[in-house]
Amino acid sequence: MATGRIITGPDCVAEGAAWLAAREPRFAHALSLTGPLPLRRREDGFRALLSAIVSQQVSVASANAIWARLEAAGLCDPEAMAGAGEEVLRAAGLSRQKARYGQALARAGIDFVALREAADEEVVAVLTAVPGIGRWTAEIYAMFALGRADVFAPADLALQEGVRLLFALEARPQEKALRAMAEAWSPWRAVAARLLWAYYHVEKRREGIR
Repeated sequence: MATGRIITGPDCVAEGAAWLAAREPRFAHALSLTGPLPLRRREDGFRALLSAIVSQQVSVASANAIWARLEAAGLCDPEAMAGAGEEVLRAAGLSRQKARYGQALARAGIDFVALREAADEEVVAVLTAVPGIGRWTAEIYAMFALGRADVFAPADLALQEGVRLLFALEARPQEKALRAMAEAWSPWRAVAARLLWAYYHVEKRREGIR
């Protein structure tokens, strides 16, 4: 199967967490603090990808507030986003840049159904061809909207900080170093991400991801 393992429910997350805890004592420690990990699955398609764009480089609280305003204004479907004026999008909380990205996504014509059967790297390649969608956004979509069990997002600052804390590193690992480090957590890298986000929440008392 080109897509690899798909996380469909809490049992899949629990299986991955047990696998990680058995192989890495630090993960076992983190899991003892976090308890059962959240599923973090959402419906795939335009809304999920737009939500990831909204979440780029802002706090979880800010992203939630902007998303609520977009929903209230009826701007979370591609037709409305594509047809909205910049003033309307800015009034809903999008920066000029993110307004441009949202409209580019709305007009990109992505075949979201086909992505369900695409290999992980193909998903990343298709999505990052759209202006404003970088690898982080594509990987978040693959994890949460497509349920890919072995995708990781090493550019995520909360994951970097979670690793720094859990592994007692002097500094946050940068994207390249963390991507290499996460290879040891395959085939459950997406569950490792869930565990690290949960651990970050325990340590920092704030959410690291929507």
